[in-house]
Amino acid sequence: MMTNDKQSLQEVLKDLLGDRMVSVQEKLGETTIVVSAVDMLQVFTLLRDAADLRFVQMMDLCGMDYSEYGDGEWAGKRFAVVYHLLSHLHNRRLRVRVFAEEDDFPVIASVIDIWPSANWFEREAFDLFGIVFTGHPDLRRILTDYGFVGNPFRKDFPLSGHVEMRYDPEQQRVVYQPVTVEPREVTPRTVREETYGSH
Repeated sequence: MMTNDKQSLQEVLKDLLGDRMVSVQEKLGETTIVVSAVDMLQVFTLLRDAADLRFVQMMDLCGMDYSEYGDGEWAGKRFAVVYHLLSHLHNRRLRVRVFAEEDDFPVIASVIDIWPSANWFEREAFDLFGIVFTGHPDLRRILTDYGFVGNPFRKDFPLSGHVEMRYDPEQQRVVYQPVTVEPREVTPRTVREETYGSH
């Protein structure tokens, strides 16, 4: 039987997952574990079904790009998917991080068969980060246009594009055309008088 302190959660996770758990960390009152992509489906099934855990609801799933994490000091894999899980029975939350094995073409297994709520979250991470979810029944863009090239949340994505789309009333359809604005960097600046704050 589990108590409500975080240490008990960590002990249960260590006992249940063993070496399938790469690491466990508690920070700001939240428990985060890292699981390898190879073991993730087996681990997630255990997290959902084990009587001492029962993480039956996936609250959120998001992609992460660690390429510039820690001011460029990050030495690990570039892309990860972070899952936020909830156990109603034990009133617990858990964050699980899974890193894609390849940086050039990040691939993670879909968890739709474990938590059907992952459907649109996986599509969002695919669209914005370019993370491919194997086994997803309908993996396509969800926020950007189907003809869009690139992934907006990758940190290597340009700030301005080369084409824009607009509705052409003569052709009665959406058309693509070269960008008509001059590229510029918009940096907010504050202009203050020399005597500001001296009164």
